[in-house]
Amino acid sequence: MKACKPVFPLQVTLQADSLQEQEAQTLLRQTQHALDDLNDFTAHHLRLQLASKSAKETPDADAESQSAVTIRLAPSGSAISSSTPGALASYIATELRSTFAEEQAVLSYLLSSSSSHASEPRSTALSPELLGTLEKRTTRSLKYSHTYHLTFSLFTAGASPSTWDIDGALNDYIRPVLEVLSPIHNFTIDTQVQLYATPGVQSEVLSKDDLVSFINAAEWPLSPLLASWLVPQWGSVYLLPLVSTTAHIDAPALKQPLLTFSSHLLSLLGTPESGSLPLRLSTLSRIRSADLLLRASSTLGSLARLSLALPSISIPRSVADGVSKSLNHLELACSNLAAPTALKHARTAESEAERAFFEKSMVGQLYFPDEHKVAVYLPLLGPVGVPLVMGLLAELKQWIKRRKQKAEDAKRKDE
Repeated sequence: MKACKPVFPLQVTLQADSLQEQEAQTLLRQTQHALDDLNDFTAHHLRLQLASKSAKETPDADAESQSAVTIRLAPSGSAISSSTPGALASYIATELRSTFAEEQAVLSYLLSSSSSHASEPRSTALSPELLGTLEKRTTRSLKYSHTYHLTFSLFTAGASPSTWDIDGALNDYIRPVLEVLSPIHNFTIDTQVQLYATPGVQSEVLSKDDLVSFINAAEWPLSPLLASWLVPQWGSVYLLPLVSTTAHIDAPALKQPLLTFSSHLLSLLGTPESGSLPLRLSTLSRIRSADLLLRASSTLGSLARLSLALPSISIPRSVADGVSKSLNHLELACSNLAAPTALKHARTAESEAERAFFEKSMVGQLYFPDEHKVAVYLPLLGPVGVPLVMGLLAELKQWIKRRKQKAEDAKRKDE
């Protein structure tokens, strides 16, 4: 099932206060033409607009929020600004293409992985190296959820350390990142101190098989070069070297572990690796919107095929309502995939589609087809059916006997 043609229109604002209006318009047109020539992924559009001259003094907050990127040209003394319009336009277009190259690659990968959008336009074939990187990222990332629960655990082999200034460290190094991520995900946090036993490994380096027991292990005699690692779709581990007499871990000592955790968290959420953090997060929002849209579309398609394949299944009213809500939010998401609200609508569409597909009464019917009903009820119908059949046979014999008797009576009467 195709929910819509996936198109991601991104608005790019060009602020050129140092140029005359005609020069700025010429630069805008040439840059747009250069962008269109470079773009080989028609589902992803970069559309330039010129900022008003007053935008520098009185910036428009709404326009700023609608713009994916704002390009501010330096004064005319700059080497770039003093270039010819054609060269400057080519330079800006190349930089924009480089900035959004990762986003285009991920979106192209998502579309190519979705059978329901196999015919949609996508970029040129991804290189084996890039394809391997994207597959690895997909395998590593968590499945999208609106809410995640984070648990920070201090594992210790004995009574020391027994306390840590985790609340202060979280406020300084983790919660600022979670605030930035709040438009995409909600987070809850808890902390704990755990005791665990030493692993039965005596070598200085743990093998891959040894790492599976780290949750219940106490000491990891790893190489000094390895201080932390990320566990795909789960979390991360940080080895914190401490003096054996340390009874309390203060917030400064937790800075590097928590900074590492925040970096690993961004990786687990599937955040792009290039660009500034605001740009990476806006890209993540669009990628998640596309992913949820494709998943909702796939689920609705599966539900439609199921209803056609098994026409005897009754469709509850709740399923029909869920499908209607999902289609409505899919339409709202598709109307502007670049808008921040697209994620909200795509999330609702996906959850409603999942709820409709796994509705309890329909799932029960899937595992109880007509053949099973016959097999279950036929033995019960036997005791009731036999007397009915015998009675029907007796009645049939009586009817035949009466017909013969009437025929004989009519024959004798004629004689």
